[in-house]
Amino acid sequence: MSGVWGNNIKISIFGESHGNAIGINIDGLPSGFEIDMDKILLEMERRAPGKNQLSTSRKEADLPEILSGFFEGKTTGTPLCAIIRNSDTRSKDYSKTKDFMRPGHADFTGYKRYSGFNDYRGGGHFSGRITAPLVFAGAICKQILEEKGIVIGAHISSIKDIEDEKFNSINISKEGLLELRKKELPLINTSLEEKIKHTIMQAKYDGNSVGGTIECAVLGIKPGIGNPFFDSVESTLAHLMFSVPAVKGIEFGKGFEMTKLFGSEANDEYYYQGDLVKTKTNNNGGILGGISNGMPIVFKVAVKPTASILKEQNTIDIKNKKDVKFRIEGRHDPCIVQRAVPVIEAVTAIGILDLIGGRY
Repeated sequence: MSGVWGNNIKISIFGESHGNAIGINIDGLPSGFEIDMDKILLEMERRAPGKNQLSTSRKEADLPEILSGFFEGKTTGTPLCAIIRNSDTRSKDYSKTKDFMRPGHADFTGYKRYSGFNDYRGGGHFSGRITAPLVFAGAICKQILEEKGIVIGAHISSIKDIEDEKFNSINISKEGLLELRKKELPLINTSLEEKIKHTIMQAKYDGNSVGGTIECAVLGIKPGIGNPFFDSVESTLAHLMFSVPAVKGIEFGKGFEMTKLFGSEANDEYYYQGDLVKTKTNNNGGILGGISNGMPIVFKVAVKPTASILKEQNTIDIKNKKDVKFRIEGRHDPCIVQRAVPVIEAVTAIGILDLIGGRY
């Protein structure tokens, strides 16, 4: 397997959900960049479990320990390595999982891929827990990008069938994006908060789970970033989005909705605003030919319902090769969408910084 990604910024993730620690190695960061650790800890807290009834009761501090590449508050330019120790594990909750393949999880596919040698506890290396080091890396990338005038933010676009307002894709404010980071449920229409909480808690009460969508925006990126075909902005970001467990779809701009439009409706017409080139609409999500056009980059990802639910389900006992009934035990999120928001922002930051390289 390969746990390495990137061209200009290379990241390598490691660890398992119930192992001693999880972590990341980041290569390609500029030297002499002063990291604001307080901002990093705020990002880690946004993703961390155990904060309220909307998430799993597993409590992890998610405090990163930087082992290398960081000296006297600044990056050295050499590979930066950090670990996050696991403390609140209950591996006995997963004792049956060795043989019983949980529906919706990577137990079966991991078993086949690694010939049964994979760590199955809490999902092992397939667990959403591994997104914690991605948030750490993304928090650093966010700080570097913000020095260049590039801001990334996201909101919950939907939970089950409850839809939030969409970003105004031609007029997104930096202040609005930063304000979303402070919210427990980052919504544009805050009046939906109680309805969404009720939907999540009802699913939890029923032993079930719900999914949703996240809309993300990148502001301040200049035109001309990206490449056609294999290293396009879309393919780079999509690669990273699908590296986040539970993400099952992505669309840029109007995405699938564009299939219902005429070309005259879908095309983004240009105009000058002083010396700047703008478009009257942003149906293409700020990207044409795989390259940024200077408008906000806007995309949406789909996050499936948490696979671990308390309802009895049909599955297989792979050791004895028979069908069985199985009820998952342990502590699980009734909805992971709200915790996935900072993860989507983080991997977006990693992708954008990788695409920019030394061109800013």
